[in-house]
Amino acid sequence: MFVNILILLVLIAITVGAGWLTFRAWKAKRWFVKWPGVIVSGLLTLVFALVVFVSGSGLAKMYVPTSEPAPNLKVEGTPEQIARGKYLAYIGCAGCHGTNEEFPLTGGTDFAQEIPMPIGSIVSANLTPGGVLKDRTDGELFRVIRHGIAKDGKLLAMMANMPYRQLSDDDTKSLIAFLRSQPAVETKTNGGDDLNLLGALLFGAGMFPAGDPITQGVINAPAKGINAEYGKYVATFGECRGCHGPNMTGTPPSDLDPKGVPNPRPIVGTWTREQFAQTMRTGVRPSGEKLAERMPWKNASRMTDDDLSALYEYIKKAP
Repeated sequence: MFVNILILLVLIAITVGAGWLTFRAWKAKRWFVKWPGVIVSGLLTLVFALVVFVSGSGLAKMYVPTSEPAPNLKVEGTPEQIARGKYLAYIGCAGCHGTNEEFPLTGGTDFAQEIPMPIGSIVSANLTPGGVLKDRTDGELFRVIRHGIAKDGKLLAMMANMPYRQLSDDDTKSLIAFLRSQPAVETKTNGGDDLNLLGALLFGAGMFPAGDPITQGVINAPAKGINAEYGKYVATFGECRGCHGPNMTGTPPSDLDPKGVPNPRPIVGTWTREQFAQTMRTGVRPSGEKLAERMPWKNASRMTDDDLSALYEYIKKAP
């Protein structure tokens, strides 16, 4: 934080300096000094002012996000909660926090390396009791899952965008119960975000936006069933909506993701439920073609048959 603020102050000083040069050029009596000076220094002033404004806005989003305080919460940790939490974590958490997508959830992956810009680091956290859990209350864990806000109050770049923020209260508590039940594993780093000013600039420019704030109090999951409504909830804890967009209609290419993510609905609509389940279990389409390497089909392969069927009903239905 200190380095980013220091660089921002330097940029503010440069902006003021460029503005002063613009003023001096405007006062010049000779036209060949006045107009080139006004144009060049004026443009520099505008460029630096824009950078200061956008990056300052990004720093504000990162360091002083709007959020409710961590709730006063103590999770019971019943066997039922732990079992449900393990199911959710194996589907949704192991891909980023797992060791080769498996337990233990020791984290350590720097996802900023996948972005074609030097924005700092975004390292997945060690979610075992030997990592960040040892100095987090249940309420702080609830807040980071629901709102993407870390213990120190900073916004976490990836967690703030994850659909897990829409998990029901009961499932969020179950997830916390399972995380607490794991064997403790200590690692060299417990993970966390350390974005530089370029990362803040992307935040401010809306290229790396935070998710919409969760305004409702208690979130309840829809009743389980093989239908589109519950399938949408499966797509939430399965992280499908995080990659394919909130309505599962794909995302366009961008500077952060030059390839974009395809809309799965048209092709899934041509498959039977059995073909969809087989594809998600094996990573191979009915045509025999393998799914794209970046497609985390293993998440879905860990779902129950009923959850996969509900997911199929949701995807094949028009958004």
